[in-house]
Amino acid sequence: MPEAEPADPSDAEAGLPSGGGAGTPAPTGPATPPVADPAVPALARSWPVGVRPPVVRGWEPPATAYSRGHRGVDLEAVPGAPVRAVAPGRVSFAGRVAGRGVVSVELSGTGSPPLRTTYGPVRASVHQGDEVLAGTVLGTVEATRDAHCGPTSCLHWGLLRGAVYLNPLSLLPPWLLGLGPSRLLPLDGPPPEH
Repeated sequence: MPEAEPADPSDAEAGLPSGGGAGTPAPTGPATPPVADPAVPALARSWPVGVRPPVVRGWEPPATAYSRGHRGVDLEAVPGAPVRAVAPGRVSFAGRVAGRGVVSVELSGTGSPPLRTTYGPVRASVHQGDEVLAGTVLGTVEATRDAHCGPTSCLHWGLLRGAVYLNPLSLLPPWLLGLGPSRLLPLDGPPPEH
């Protein structure tokens, strides 16, 4: 039997309420573009669900390791929706934590310790040790019976380096965040002036 990754706050956080707990209404509204975080390369090639899902609850970093906060983002998603890896890596955990399905992926080429994305609640279709590419289906969104996402269902998407929580939206390049079109520049110097 494979050894399960130890349960730590990051795994429990994936898909579970933090701070306010069950019954606390989730704030709604559009995603706030993340401030560029030099610790996080914008290497995602897709959103984990949908094309540009509404952010039901945004990143609210806790003041301390045990303070209230929201250690990830909640993306609106219907039960059964495919959950995809945002970047290539290796599945470090796929199982149940506190009754919910959780998948964690260590992202390739992101240093030591590597960046790790978490997704929950997910009915996993991958196993610990599987290598995945950006866009690989990790599983499907599970239906939940709590008020974590308010009146909608959602996918909790987290990002960590070691035990430090980071804003997962920082993984998304501007074109995926909808902040404007990509601009191609010539390889041989600055663009010509008009």
